[in-house]
Amino acid sequence: MSFKSPADTAKAVAAAATAKGEMPIIKLAILGFLAGAYIAFGGLLAEVANTGAVAGGVPIGISKLIFGGVFPVGLIMVVICGSELFTGDVMFMTMGLLDGKTDIMGLLKNWVGSWVFNLIGGLFVAYVLAYATGIMVPEAFAGGAITIANTKALGGATFMAAGKSTASLTWVQCFLRGIGCNWLVCLAVYLANAADDVVGKFFGIWFPIMAFVCIGFEHSVANMFFIPLGIFLGAEVTWAQFFINNLIPVTLGNIVGAAVFVACAYWFVYLRD
Repeated sequence: MSFKSPADTAKAVAAAATAKGEMPIIKLAILGFLAGAYIAFGGLLAEVANTGAVAGGVPIGISKLIFGGVFPVGLIMVVICGSELFTGDVMFMTMGLLDGKTDIMGLLKNWVGSWVFNLIGGLFVAYVLAYATGIMVPEAFAGGAITIANTKALGGATFMAAGKSTASLTWVQCFLRGIGCNWLVCLAVYLANAADDVVGKFFGIWFPIMAFVCIGFEHSVANMFFIPLGIFLGAEVTWAQFFINNLIPVTLGNIVGAAVFVACAYWFVYLRD
């Protein structure tokens, strides 16, 4: 099993920004949609697996581990199959901009395009493949999805799919959880870029993603699936609350987590002249 040195990994991550910044919008749209759908598939799997575990009386800690343990399948597909995920692209484009591999217009096009089409992909899976198919309609599944949406967008004491938890997520808490999340997500992507084979990429992705989910951090693209699914199933959450209370602060936190704690840190250490 071979892998790049930390310095060579930083160079590879920065170099990837050139192609991302120059990508035609139609390709960005397709790959952004796929990334949003792949993350949603991981979220749907986590919902189904964990709800069954909770119904079977599995302890809370184990149920969280199950939820986090299956969720990484989404990012594995994003990285290995190829797609444009906003949260990872923040790292790529920031490091590329600092290293002169792209410009601010390329960065903005990539960030806005990937975010918008990730949202469309997440909404597609939430409505068409989770709700309209009837997979998440039965009471046993709908309860977990609804309470996740309520917790993330409204706060308050709720029963989450990952176990009983009292959570009141303020705007600042969503922002801070977004930082922690994308620090770990981008480390997963960074480790995947360090690995030279599929097995190494698989394990490099798995553990940081499992960690952020089990800890309870907030991922903007995952929430593009979780909260709309809860809304479709009857959660007492409006679309305005979804965007204002959760998606905006989490997105901003994700940007800080990736740009500051991963891209700027490794650029400064390995690439700064």
